[in-house]
Amino acid sequence: MPENNIPATPFPAASLLGYPRIGRRRELKKAVEAYWAGKIDAAALDAAAKDIQLTIAKRLQELGLTEAAAVPGTFSYYDQVLDATAHLGAVPARFGKLLNAEGQLDIDGYFTLARGTKDQQPLEMTKWFDTNYHYLVPEIGPETGFTLASNRIVEEFEFALSNGIETRPYIVGPVTYLLLSKASDDAPAGFAPLSRLEDILPVYTQLLEKLAAAGASWIQLDEPALVVDQDTPAAEIEAAVARAYEVLSGAAKRPQILVSTPYGALDGQLGTLAATNIDALHIDAFKGAVPSAAALAGLGNKTLVAGVVDGHNIWRNDLAVSAAKLDELKAAAGKLAVSTSTSTQHVPHDVTEEGQLTDELRSWLAFADQKAVEVKTLASYLADPASATAAIDEASAVIAARAVAAGVRRNDVRARTGALTAADFSRSEYGVREAAQEQALHLPPLPTTTIGSFPQTSEIRSARARNNKGALTNEQYEQLMKDEIKRVVELQEELGYDVLVHGEPERNDMVQYFAENLEGFDVTVHGWVQSYGSRCTRPSILWGDVTRSAPITVAWAEYAQSLTNKPMKGMLTGPVTILAWSFVRDDQPLGETANQVGLALRDEIADLEAAGIKVIQVDEPALRELLPLRKADHAAYLKWSVDSFRLATAGAADATQIHTHLCYSEFGVIIDAIDGLDADVTSIEAARSRMEVVHDLESHGFGRGVGPGVYDIHSPRVPGEAEVTELLATAVKHVPSRQLWVNPDCGLKTRGYAETEESLRNLVKATKTVRASLLQAAK
Repeated sequence: MPENNIPATPFPAASLLGYPRIGRRRELKKAVEAYWAGKIDAAALDAAAKDIQLTIAKRLQELGLTEAAAVPGTFSYYDQVLDATAHLGAVPARFGKLLNAEGQLDIDGYFTLARGTKDQQPLEMTKWFDTNYHYLVPEIGPETGFTLASNRIVEEFEFALSNGIETRPYIVGPVTYLLLSKASDDAPAGFAPLSRLEDILPVYTQLLEKLAAAGASWIQLDEPALVVDQDTPAAEIEAAVARAYEVLSGAAKRPQILVSTPYGALDGQLGTLAATNIDALHIDAFKGAVPSAAALAGLGNKTLVAGVVDGHNIWRNDLAVSAAKLDELKAAAGKLAVSTSTSTQHVPHDVTEEGQLTDELRSWLAFADQKAVEVKTLASYLADPASATAAIDEASAVIAARAVAAGVRRNDVRARTGALTAADFSRSEYGVREAAQEQALHLPPLPTTTIGSFPQTSEIRSARARNNKGALTNEQYEQLMKDEIKRVVELQEELGYDVLVHGEPERNDMVQYFAENLEGFDVTVHGWVQSYGSRCTRPSILWGDVTRSAPITVAWAEYAQSLTNKPMKGMLTGPVTILAWSFVRDDQPLGETANQVGLALRDEIADLEAAGIKVIQVDEPALRELLPLRKADHAAYLKWSVDSFRLATAGAADATQIHTHLCYSEFGVIIDAIDGLDADVTSIEAARSRMEVVHDLESHGFGRGVGPGVYDIHSPRVPGEAEVTELLATAVKHVPSRQLWVNPDCGLKTRGYAETEESLRNLVKATKTVRASLLQAAK
């Protein structure tokens, strides 16, 4: 460390890499949405945010993380990558002048980047590594300006310090930030955002100096992009890492630097980081193998922070296994501390609040608070192994009991998966199916549809809550849902849609709804996690063998179809997405669990067909999400994930049109797998990325129906008719019009009815315009 740094403070023996930031009762979501709605002002939003931050800090201290810098300062109003964009002042030119007179990006400018304006779409959104979290993709070009345009990280540190708690400030590291960025629209061909490294390092340095002046002893810089196989050559990344941390560690005044590398094994870049002058290095020792003594030799006097507690899933830690890993690492590293493998932002707050779960199931689980205790226990083990003996023995006994608990393994389920043959995974050739579906459906060119859900109004949510509490009978609730379905069907008829949906008012969540109706699952009451911005979900718990004891969606679909002569889609969530958006058992291969779910869905499809449903959509928005971070592991994953979808759908008749839906992913990476799903129609997010996907479809020669989305539902803005027409015209240039469908990017559950109706009306008008132009061109 430079001589004029603040006095060295040892890295805390126990800490988390991050903590849920939405609040135990989603206080942040409520405050942010109230601000967007104009119900509170910026001062009230700031007060709510500070209350959440202080509550988090105090809770972690109660759980034993009491050392200086043990509490991570990982709060965000929306997204950690957007936070880095704000601090760097990296505002795309297309947004105009968002920086205020003081050169700062205020809260309104920050939210503008996230939510867009009437004339500008927001930053593109995509998945954060192999999680169900989404981040906003920075747009960087040769002319992008960089300046320290936000002081929020410093202010948050000072606020906690004024309340007696020294936190560890956090920001996405410079190499990961640039590797996750996309070239701006006006950048020349071949431009790589990583080429701007030298231009952002002074801003990072300035931030470090301000934090040092505020009294911060440590800062955490996250570099998860280093655990992923990148398209950028490894030598370029290695040079960027070496240069970045040469500059940052050489800052005249700075906190001590922890570089964290969550979500997988660091592998090749470990030596590069070990050779820099950073002060501590975090590795994911839960998912990745324990590095060899030779690999760790270059660390010297740096602290190795071992992520031996899984921050990404909810199962109780096998403390005996983690202790053995720590013993191995302690023999090779001079200084050793304990942490989580990733931020615990991906898990709920506290399992003790889930009183509706059985004592047995609760004993198997560890949410964020329990993980903090596990980390503290393992840190105590490092100092005195005997102090953790009782906790280690208890964990081992619980894990052993879980393995033989009722429902974890079912002979009937395993007999069925064991009897599967190749024929169970295949349908007729597409040409045969296409002809049968044309005869059955009689659809026009560029058929219009929506993805599935319609707005879930406050009345719908209130009815569900009252029904759950017994204040509304099942019969009354069912009638209210039927009334809403009738409203949605009539609206689509009036708008002129070709293939309709029932709107899914009866569904609380596209995964939880199925989890509540399948055996082998349980659901939480307070188990909220952040998906993006103010959007939160409650992942279900898949703990045992999965089977379906009765139809789930058939009655609703059959009722909706009775209201119209147009085709009505049956709506199912696919096996991969059910796994990806649940906390899945960790005691068997994912492919085996996926096939169990696939068979349950296969039975549901058969019942939908028997009820007269001719179009069935099996959503797989998470197909790309679970893709392993290392390319060597891709083929095995894509094999079982595609197979589970085909298992679910292969029993359908030729005349039954199978749809699927994917969203917010880099589709070019898995275009072969998307093709391999063998769906008759695939709808894909495309509006926010301005139809980037059509180039992948064209180069691949994708031959079945496809609906690149023309309406970004993740923003409140209403796309105009001209905008949708332009997007459709772009699609027609790259994909044969006979294959094209017209649809929004995703379901409409989170939107309001006024904006939804206007947007869907514009979509139909644009479709008619493009249909007319195609007809004219054909003459």
